[in-house]
Amino acid sequence: MKLKFILAVSAAVFSATTMSALAAEKVKVEYWSNSLSPKYDATMKELTTKFNASQSEVEAVWVDVGWDAFQQKVITAVASGNVPGLVNLPKPWMDQFAQSKMIQPITKQVAGFKNVYTAGAMQDATYVGDKQIYGMPWYQVTGVLFYNKDLFAKAGIKEEPKTFGDLLKVATQIKAKTGVSGFAPKLDEDTSGWFLYEGLDVVKDNKAVFNSPAHVKYIEQFKTAYAAGAFPKDVFKMQFEERIAAYGAQKLAMFTDGAHAIKRTKTDAPKVYEGTGVAGFPIAGGKTPLGGFLFMWSVPTGFKNVDAAVKLGKFLTNDDAQLAFAKASSTFPSTNKSLDDAFFQAGAKSADPVEKGTAVAATHIKASRTLTVTGLPDDVAMNKKLNEAIQEAITGRKPVKAALDDAAKFWNEKFTAAKK
Repeated sequence: MKLKFILAVSAAVFSATTMSALAAEKVKVEYWSNSLSPKYDATMKELTTKFNASQSEVEAVWVDVGWDAFQQKVITAVASGNVPGLVNLPKPWMDQFAQSKMIQPITKQVAGFKNVYTAGAMQDATYVGDKQIYGMPWYQVTGVLFYNKDLFAKAGIKEEPKTFGDLLKVATQIKAKTGVSGFAPKLDEDTSGWFLYEGLDVVKDNKAVFNSPAHVKYIEQFKTAYAAGAFPKDVFKMQFEERIAAYGAQKLAMFTDGAHAIKRTKTDAPKVYEGTGVAGFPIAGGKTPLGGFLFMWSVPTGFKNVDAAVKLGKFLTNDDAQLAFAKASSTFPSTNKSLDDAFFQAGAKSADPVEKGTAVAATHIKASRTLTVTGLPDDVAMNKKLNEAIQEAITGRKPVKAALDDAAKFWNEKFTAAKK
């Protein structure tokens, strides 16, 4: 009897010791999201709990960091060697961090499941500098085209524009027939994205190439439309709020943004909202709609157990997890299967602009990419110079070729200086 008791106690002690040892071997993966708390606390905590309950090898710890502090906090963590396992980065930051070796390539780790993501998202997750994958795509947004059906009718326009050239013609015709500006392209910042949308390179082999005949011809289209009044005179200063307000006041016939943007019109100008049509933004030479912006999960340099970090990232970006976050945040997932969910497609035939806009965006977003040029020697100064040159060209203050030549010269001087 005593022997049985001793054996039972020994077994219990051994079991407890073994379980304790296994618990001690669990890899802790802290993951930093970007400005999601407190609004999405419930969703993120639920995802963390589900992951931790799903397996015994990795323990996820969620930490949210504010937008303004995020980049510096990651930089400090990498410098100190005390890094989290995952960080939530938008595409431009991913490029910058990949260039500066602050995040690790995970090409081999994601090879077995990368096809679950959309083609556009995987392009965003790949750094052009070394063709390696640096992120697991998560949530994203893209633009759709909203238009005033009454102004279209008054201008004699019966079809939605199918190409960007069509859109400029429609915008010009609306101005000529109704006196209302047809369209307000986003020209207040990062104008290099328009070249990428058209399928034109901005940089090639560390050299600015946006002053070619094809680039000049493209900007000439903007210049012609601007001169005809198709764009508002203050289009270069118009940001999100101004575009929405102008559309609601019927001073603008078309604008492009995410499906959520039109909600403001529903509140401020319900009659305009009711008469709003929705279409996919025309696909140009770049084979992508305009307005894409992707966030992803990346592994900082210095985190030793990359496999554990990727295991958590794979869970956070699987179909179910992405769908849960998308529903909570009014964003879109980046996996093919989740985008086909009835939640997004239910409004495909709806007359409600938000519902239809959501369905249109969910379809077009499969090809969507983040159209931005990053990793430049001096991002701020170089993009500012290009923005100014394009404004001078469109407004006619300087010939298009001369304006683009000046900006290209400035960029190439920066590239040359960076090599020294």
